[in-house]
Amino acid sequence: MKSLYLTICLAAAGVAHAQTEVTPITDPKLKVIVSALGESWLQRPTGPSDAALLLSSTPGYSVAQAGGVSGLPFINGLGDDRLKIRIDGMEITSACANHMNAPLSYLDPTQVGRIEVLAGVTPVSAGGDSIGGTITVQSSAPQFAETAGQLRTSGRVTLSGRSNGEAVNGGVSAGIASDTLSFGYSTAYARGHSYEDGDGNRVLGSLYESINQSAVLAMRDQDQQLTVRAGVQHIPYQGFPNQYMDMTDNTGKFVNADYLRRFGWGALEANLYWQRTDHEMGFFSPERPGTMPMVTHGRNLGYALKATLPVSDAVRLRVGQEYHTFRLEDFWPAVSGSMMMGPNTYVNIHNGQRDRIAVYGEAETVHNAQWTSLLGARWESVRMDAGAVQPYSTAMMNAADAAAATAFNARDRHQRDGNLDLTALARYEADAMTTLELAAARKTRSPNLYERYAWGRGTMAMTMTNWFGDGNGYVGNIDLKPETAYTLAFTAHWHGGAGAQAWFVKLNPYINRVQDYIDVDVLGQFTPYGKQSTATLLRFANHDARLYGANLSWSVPLAASLKFNGNAAYTRGKRSDGGGDLYHVMPRNALLTLEHASGAWTNQLEAKLVARKDHADARRLEPQTGGYGLLNARGNYQWQKNLRVSVGVSNLLDKLYADPMAGVYLSGLQRQGGTLQALPGYGRSLDIGLTLTF
Repeated sequence: MKSLYLTICLAAAGVAHAQTEVTPITDPKLKVIVSALGESWLQRPTGPSDAALLLSSTPGYSVAQAGGVSGLPFINGLGDDRLKIRIDGMEITSACANHMNAPLSYLDPTQVGRIEVLAGVTPVSAGGDSIGGTITVQSSAPQFAETAGQLRTSGRVTLSGRSNGEAVNGGVSAGIASDTLSFGYSTAYARGHSYEDGDGNRVLGSLYESINQSAVLAMRDQDQQLTVRAGVQHIPYQGFPNQYMDMTDNTGKFVNADYLRRFGWGALEANLYWQRTDHEMGFFSPERPGTMPMVTHGRNLGYALKATLPVSDAVRLRVGQEYHTFRLEDFWPAVSGSMMMGPNTYVNIHNGQRDRIAVYGEAETVHNAQWTSLLGARWESVRMDAGAVQPYSTAMMNAADAAAATAFNARDRHQRDGNLDLTALARYEADAMTTLELAAARKTRSPNLYERYAWGRGTMAMTMTNWFGDGNGYVGNIDLKPETAYTLAFTAHWHGGAGAQAWFVKLNPYINRVQDYIDVDVLGQFTPYGKQSTATLLRFANHDARLYGANLSWSVPLAASLKFNGNAAYTRGKRSDGGGDLYHVMPRNALLTLEHASGAWTNQLEAKLVARKDHADARRLEPQTGGYGLLNARGNYQWQKNLRVSVGVSNLLDKLYADPMAGVYLSGLQRQGGTLQALPGYGRSLDIGLTLTF
């Protein structure tokens, strides 16, 4: 896999605010840079409701569609739990057998201040327990007055709308601060009806609503800063057309404290956080009727310590220690009057425990004006366990689950993994226009709680564990081994010019061999909803795999006010034992953008090209999807300093297509019958937006 670093500053939907703060100085300066399209894409007319879509212009990056605010990010064929996702230092674990409450769903895009993406070969200080990379999200930074005795106030209002699905998104933030004390508050609301495909057909069960609120209090002096954040998220409902269930409620609460202190010997960062999720699944819309309540409670608690020690003018040492604990309760209340879903509560995971403790060290060395290196090692101990479970009943209709529960309860379920990560990166500045980088890494990820402890063997129970959107059913495997990825990546970066005439071209080939990749073995087949389709019953299993590919990105000025930006990506993932293709690997794709700027106007014409997906996972019966091209047009007008108005059209030609990462259309199969098809993508939409700052 590649090593990718992309830093994007997001403020006021693309309008930056001046701010002063004690900024962290502990991040590695050496990161293999393979994608940077600049910030032109931030001027799109409407921000998406899903924070996972903010990085859609990144080569090698894709999103597996889920609900309206719960997409699962992928980088070079590896995603979801294979990525480390941190929000203001917090590690949030999906507390759902369908990963409906993925980490990025807890933050509205209007609340994002900064995103860093590192793929594959990542510094050990950027996190462990992942093999695909790290996504670090920071909400808008606290603002302070520039001089003592002054009081600074600020505010922002963001409104946007999308005609397809009648979607609306809005955010309001306000702050007041002196030069040493800052307080801010933000709230965001997103809502959408079910969208329409390119033929004008409504995609059933794709409606959603989300509400986010957060507050931040920060205190600082010349050498230190303490930032405390607290917030709550409420999703009253969210449809998942590629899942058997919908979300009927999700409430998340968090408290997070971050401390930064500079000393004469270096700098110290400390982060402490608590997060809780109360989650319910079922059915809520006439577009998708049904009765089956499912309840999940999850809790994340952890801390991270990191120190930077300048050993000399040429060497900087970083050392750190981290701890993260996750607790999970997953149960399905009995349905009154149901012979199958009762009379007992189905206990899916009881007292699920996943505890990680890690230590690491890395050294960044500037050897001379041309050579820089980064070497790091990280050790993690991962301990997992789960309590006894029970089926709905021991009657004949639940015989498979009853037998599975007996076998599960008789097992020793405690597991402990010792995981070692190693990273080596080198950068060579050949001349003022050429940078060459080589990176290698060993990365390790332990299974999640569902991969090890989902136990049901009845068809209905197995289909309730599925975060893949493929219509199949899954059962866990207590004996799973951790995944270990060996990655080699090379980057060539050519660049030059300045200002409007700046240009760059980046090429990044990579190869990734994953030992004990957590894939599946086929146990049997079933017929979803009793319709004319076939799906499979699968058991999580270790199999070696390999992924390889290349990413290309560029930005080239064509005239004084015209730029040609773009990227292209190719990824291939296969089992090493001849078991065929891996699931959720994006086919060849490219994003081509013509950008024109004139005065207060910025306009873009964008073409998204995706090849036919003909390398599909046969075990999961992954559908092949046709190649397609989407044309988008957008424009932004900056009115004076504090008002930006934007308008655009997505899928201008109203193309009917299926996103190869979107899975299957289960809600359509349930309601309309026929055969199981790939989930249709969004049809044409008129997008408008407004951002006001004061």
